[in-house]
Amino acid sequence: MLIREQRQFGFSVSYTTRPPRPREVHGKDYFFVDQQEFASLREKKFFAEWARVHDNYYGTPKKEILNALQAGKSLVFDIDVQGAAQLKKNLDTGVFVFIFPPSLKALEKRLLQRGTDDSRTIRTRMRNAEREISQSSLFDFWIVNDDLETAFSDLKSIIRAEKLRPSYSEHLPRSVLKGDS
Repeated sequence: MLIREQRQFGFSVSYTTRPPRPREVHGKDYFFVDQQEFASLREKKFFAEWARVHDNYYGTPKKEILNALQAGKSLVFDIDVQGAAQLKKNLDTGVFVFIFPPSLKALEKRLLQRGTDDSRTIRTRMRNAEREISQSSLFDFWIVNDDLETAFSDLKSIIRAEKLRPSYSEHLPRSVLKGDS
């Protein structure tokens, strides 16, 4: 929703070793690679962050992030707690938002209704969700995704507040003092 509404945002496409889900497109949703290729890229320091999540590997290409930032784009990442911690450490920039489900029961229901994972995978995802929620203090902001419109409004509020930081308008005091409009 954010990317559709605000053109300065783009989606960070990660690499993964998991198989594509129905309707996922290589290069758009993820770059799907086997474990050997992923390991090779990891050894070459290709990733700004990488992690093993739900028995698969995921990683974000560093060059793509830097290119987007240089072009004035802001990127939206869909990553786990491990990846967020690495990005925070390795890039020294960003706003980190943890999106909570309304409850663990609601999360499990959503995963079951999605119909893309077997019961073993859902159990793994639920265990990981509990672990990740316990690490949510790493993030700058928290949103509960109970009502999509409310959650989206909260996200836009965070973005608006972030853009009001002095670091985004370092020229403003000089401009006001000079009388520039």
